[in-house]
Amino acid sequence: MINTEKSIAYIALGSNLGNRGGNINKALAYLEAVSGLELVKISSIIETIPLGGPEGQGMYFNAVCKIATELTPWELLDVLLETENRLGRIRTEKDGPRTIDLDILLYNNEIIRQGDKLVIPHPRMASRRFVLELMAEIAPEVVHPELNASMIELLDKYDNGE
Repeated sequence: MINTEKSIAYIALGSNLGNRGGNINKALAYLEAVSGLELVKISSIIETIPLGGPEGQGMYFNAVCKIATELTPWELLDVLLETENRLGRIRTEKDGPRTIDLDILLYNNEIIRQGDKLVIPHPRMASRRFVLELMAEIAPEVVHPELNASMIELLDKYDNGE
C-alpha cells in the first residue's frame, strides 16, 4: 500500500540581491510547480538586516511558507537547492549575499541530523527573531520539536530576552 499522507514542512525564503521580492515570488512559483508539493500558506514579506557574513550587504527580504508534501526531507532539500540554482544563487562565502536562500525550518515533528547537509529543525531558527515572527504569523501553535515550545511562545521568550 502506498502512503499518500502528506507531510507538513515550513520553508524560510530570503533574498538580498537583485529584485528581492521578485526572487521570493519566483521561488514560490517554482515550488508550486513541483509535483507532490502544495503551497498551503505564505507569510508576509518583511525587510531585515543581514545577520553574519561580510559587511556591506544589502537588506534582506524574508518570508516563510507552509507546504504539504509527499517528498521526503532529502527530496525536498534537493528541490530547494535546484530552485536556488535556477534563480542564480552562487555560493562564494558563508552567509554572503544571495539572490535566494531556501531553508527547511521544520518537517513534521522530525529531528534530522545529516552532517551539515540536512539539519531539521533549522539550527538557528529560534535565535532569529524574523523567523519566529514569520512562523508565528502563519503557524503560531506549531511546536518546535526540540525546544517543546510553540512559535508564539518562542517569539515571546525571544522578546523578553530569555
